[in-house]
Amino acid sequence: MNKTTPLILLTAAALVWACDDGESSPRSRNFTVTIANVATARPFVSGGVFNTPTGDAQPGPATPGKKYEFTFDAGRKQKLSFVTMLAATNDLFFGPDGEGIALYDANGDPITADVTDQILLWDAGTEVNEEPKVGPNTVSKQSGPDTGVDENGNVVTIDDATDGVSFAYPAPDEVMKVTVTHMTGTEFKVSIENVSTDMALMTSEGDFAAPLSPGVWVLHNGSDPLFTEGMPDRGQGLEHIAEDGNPTMLGAYVADNTGITYPASPGAWVVHSASTMPLFTDGAADYGDGVEHIAEDGNPTMLGSNLTSLAGYVAGAVFNMPVGASGPGPILPGSSYSFSFEATDGDALSFVTMLAATNDAFFAPEDGGIALFDSAGEPVTGDVTSQIVLWDAGTEANERPGVGPNTVTNQLAPDTGDPGEGKVQPIREVGDGFTYPAVSDVLKVTVTAN
Repeated sequence: MNKTTPLILLTAAALVWACDDGESSPRSRNFTVTIANVATARPFVSGGVFNTPTGDAQPGPATPGKKYEFTFDAGRKQKLSFVTMLAATNDLFFGPDGEGIALYDANGDPITADVTDQILLWDAGTEVNEEPKVGPNTVSKQSGPDTGVDENGNVVTIDDATDGVSFAYPAPDEVMKVTVTHMTGTEFKVSIENVSTDMALMTSEGDFAAPLSPGVWVLHNGSDPLFTEGMPDRGQGLEHIAEDGNPTMLGAYVADNTGITYPASPGAWVVHSASTMPLFTDGAADYGDGVEHIAEDGNPTMLGSNLTSLAGYVAGAVFNMPVGASGPGPILPGSSYSFSFEATDGDALSFVTMLAATNDAFFAPEDGGIALFDSAGEPVTGDVTSQIVLWDAGTEANERPGVGPNTVTNQLAPDTGDPGEGKVQPIREVGDGFTYPAVSDVLKVTVTAN
């Protein structure tokens, strides 16, 4: 027994430590990586208040012959919505339906058009309707803002209003003319002109013109940006326009919720020898292995098929399934990707995922990857977001994020756009004049040693 015990101990030690020369064998661990989108979802791409008729020095209503105008830049997928009160009523307002007004045609070309036929007259459902211009709580007769009997109803078109009393209201084109004019590039100008006559409001006390109130406009990608038909007012300020022609509250809400919502695309990861640069080299042209397809279009297929041929390859795969999702897709704010792998001391992790809404910007670690073991040979675990950089692939000329015609959310087809800078570099070094988010404002990347 005493003779065999040392042999058993030696054999066990040899499994953990290499041989007599004192060199230890590489340690191996299982790791899980989570890439979470921590960006803020913004319902509006841009927006603002219109309150001063063209040629006037002070804010006020647009009476017959006057108009509001405003300009903005818009991408192909974005729609225009606005709200303005039909003054002399209780809570009626004009605006398009929940889909908004398309600013590009079916071919992707910008429009210049009269879009008045897309405007509807809505009842906010917040105040019981009275005869226009006559009722004691209509906006021109009320003793103060926000007076009148609460209706506690829903936002509906005036044709669907059920106050129990039917009054005569003008059609939108009897009060306003709304024109969208393409200026240049992605810039548009909108004109909301009051074309009403002195007979627009026909009441028991005579006929009157119909002023338009100051209002709010927004550009949006989704539906129902300011209200939902058949649902109550959201309490964000629409009521103040519909009842009192006051855009202050809704304008402030829009300002606080305007900006680009940045998804992160499907991508690919690779575990590789720490001395290699498998995906790209800072300052050099794209390798042509598929990073371009992720950086421009969020498509990891080509890179996924080339992983095993990359320098220093140990393991790798595509990630495209958000946690909890039923199918592949990008991660929107609040969602994440997760993947696991086995790695050994001396290995590093690299990955690529597109900053969507751009031309060819992508997130990745430095070109040598993230070391998975520290200098003492211990596995890395924790938040590694500080090691992630926002890169420009240099394969496509940059345009304004979220708006440019060849950004991924606005392009007509994959791989469109003018040639880029010709080299991979941190986006901060490009100097294109556009604003990009900080990495930590969009992603949180965590490595967990299991």
